[in-house]
Amino acid sequence: MADGPRERATRLRLRKSRLVARISDLGPSHRGQYPERYSAALNSSDFDFVLDPARIAQVPATPRDSARLLVARRDSAVVQHLSVRDLPELLDRGDLIVINDTRVIAARLLGRRKSGGAVEVLLAERLGDVRWRALVKPAGRIKSGEVLELCDGVFAARMLGRQRSESGEVGDWELELKSFGVVGATLDELIEAHGRMPVPHYIERDRMHGSHDALDRERYQTVYAREPGAIAAPTAGLHFTPELLQRLGQRGVDVARVTLHVGEGTFKPVEVEDLDLHPMHSEDYTLPEATSQMIARARARGGRVVAIGTTSARTLESCARDDRLVNPGSGSTRLFLRPGVSLRVVDALFTNFHLPRSTLLMLVSAFAGRERTLELYAEALRREYRFYSYGDAMLIL
Repeated sequence: MADGPRERATRLRLRKSRLVARISDLGPSHRGQYPERYSAALNSSDFDFVLDPARIAQVPATPRDSARLLVARRDSAVVQHLSVRDLPELLDRGDLIVINDTRVIAARLLGRRKSGGAVEVLLAERLGDVRWRALVKPAGRIKSGEVLELCDGVFAARMLGRQRSESGEVGDWELELKSFGVVGATLDELIEAHGRMPVPHYIERDRMHGSHDALDRERYQTVYAREPGAIAAPTAGLHFTPELLQRLGQRGVDVARVTLHVGEGTFKPVEVEDLDLHPMHSEDYTLPEATSQMIARARARGGRVVAIGTTSARTLESCARDDRLVNPGSGSTRLFLRPGVSLRVVDALFTNFHLPRSTLLMLVSAFAGRERTLELYAEALRREYRFYSYGDAMLIL
């Protein structure tokens, strides 16, 4: 009889415990020789930290590049406290920054059931011309076949049913979204006009009355966004202004683009202790041929590849080659970057401060080391940096 999920998980934990025991027997001076095997024993609780809610930014810095910037180097214990506008002076002529040009869609649609109860629909993934995968609140009260009126009657959403995992767990809704009474506008244009920006739950907003909606429409979007498809912003890029990009160009720093459509999974904490059991979320990406060539040229001249945000880093590493170049193309990635998984393309990382136990924090730790990353986070907390999407930034060189 084949083992079930519980038996396989038990066997995996036993293997990990034996691995830790073997490495412990070697003594601490030898652990660095086995970084991937040693790091494999890390659990989600190893990426936990206590965050005062007062440190969670509710509005962005103005102007964008006035946000604070913590600068650290992987080969030095020195930490600098600067601002994002200092970035050009921290990079060298010949370096290449890689930005994510995804565009956040106004995917949060508010409405009511026929009974009068309020509902909130977050369009998470397009499945066809009018079919979507969606997160719905309150999900448990909705019934298959029910029709929801959204955005004061602009849309009607017919609920098709709940998705189910291979294990039978109930997942997100599938729905058909149609518009009524609007001539000459596409469905996408109407979503953009009547939906609301899907800012994360930790940014406090009056969801039903649209507090700060005008602010979020402008600021929860990078200045270089152009490819619609994300329901969360690549937040490191929110700090950039046209003037900052111009100054980087004057410095001799080139800019390359990738597209990774950020999904709702990016903000979800890891809910299992064993990282091997975490179901990593999938995101669609495109890495253009021009970007592949720019990385090759940067390597040839000795320049660094600087990922602007974890989403750019994830795209680059999903396309990485063993020679530290990248293959162009499009696809879907479930790459889980964490300590024990080496980054082959990224030489420097510009990123925001992330949630405890999140895959984003684990990605940063894969690049800088878990202990160093948590030390830098502790330093940021002591210095009262602002955290999360509208917060301050960190540059790791």
